[in-house]
Amino acid sequence: MQLPVPAKVTDPVLVTDGTVDDRPLRVAVMSDAQFVARDPDSPQVQAARRTLAEIADAAPDLLVVDGDFVDEGSPADFTLARKLLDEFDARTGHSVPWHYVPGNHEVMGPGTTVNFSAEFGDTTSVFDAEGTRFITLDSSSGTLRGGGFTQLQLLHDQLAAAAADPSVSGVVVFEHHPTEDPLPDKASRLGDRKEAALVEQWLAGFRAHSHKSAGFVGAHAGVFSAASVDGIPYLVNGNSGKNPAGTPDGGGFTGWTMLGIDPAEGRVGDAFHVPSDDSERWLRAEVHARVDSVTLDAPDTLETGERATASATLTQDTTRTVPVAWPVGADWTGTRVDLPGGDRGHGTPVVSYDPATGTLVARRAGTAVLRVTVNGATAEHTITVRRR
Repeated sequence: MQLPVPAKVTDPVLVTDGTVDDRPLRVAVMSDAQFVARDPDSPQVQAARRTLAEIADAAPDLLVVDGDFVDEGSPADFTLARKLLDEFDARTGHSVPWHYVPGNHEVMGPGTTVNFSAEFGDTTSVFDAEGTRFITLDSSSGTLRGGGFTQLQLLHDQLAAAAADPSVSGVVVFEHHPTEDPLPDKASRLGDRKEAALVEQWLAGFRAHSHKSAGFVGAHAGVFSAASVDGIPYLVNGNSGKNPAGTPDGGGFTGWTMLGIDPAEGRVGDAFHVPSDDSERWLRAEVHARVDSVTLDAPDTLETGERATASATLTQDTTRTVPVAWPVGADWTGTRVDLPGGDRGHGTPVVSYDPATGTLVARRAGTAVLRVTVNGATAEHTITVRRR
């Protein structure tokens, strides 16, 4: 039986042309490396180290490891996890606080969070940063109630407290399991659908009654994705080590995400205006795909007035080819190129280019250079326009 192909949702909370580097609060998210201590030089360990190094070099304000960092949940796994995070601390000079959220693989061995807690302490946390309240929850059993009813009470009470606190302009909830799985089989989401509906109801209610912003970040599904429900952006972070679960054009690649939050934009004008650009002003996210190489495909020559297409792809592990399009974060720039959203072309435009559609238009005779940067890797292509 062939599963139906769902319509592709391209929620604008994910930045596909530009960056979140100028946001006042930047939060890096990684998940699903799934390494084991008995194979300390495995590709999964190497990928986790590479991801942590990329995040350290990006200098975020916070790091959240959103579950399934390890695979079997043994004490040795957590010792290795601690070692990798110690290396991260050393690389950043201990300037980037991190928080580790347990996933289902953190309990894979003992069936409980006992080994996780022995190394990393509490399975839930609440902390504020720059006017934003962060709440991390334990869905390691596949449900929230499996982590204890007290954490549901925690979420309820903290949302109420954040609503009443004038110093808080928004709330972000982290847990390993998303409320919805973007893949057709729907196998990787909160197991209790009433729980998922409750979380969505509480976050929507918080936004409606407090006129403050809220967001949710999960993982577990093996793809990068995002969709908004009642004005709340729900992000899914893909794998940072383990092979992805979806196709490359559907978010199935490895990497990590940078959240960009502007606490000053947390106030919601009309909570019942959905969709609204309030959440985009408050929260945008940039997916950093792991890049071994990036290629830009565009014509060498055009005639004035001619239309053509240009696109980019990146490769991972020499075999996976990923289109540079939603949900991949990219920054398109150029020389004498007119791009949407302002002048990033550096000179009188020779061509115009719309990354959202891939449309390239020759405007006048001359030479232009189109560039794309993905996770620090840049490709460029020179285009000569001749008078028709």
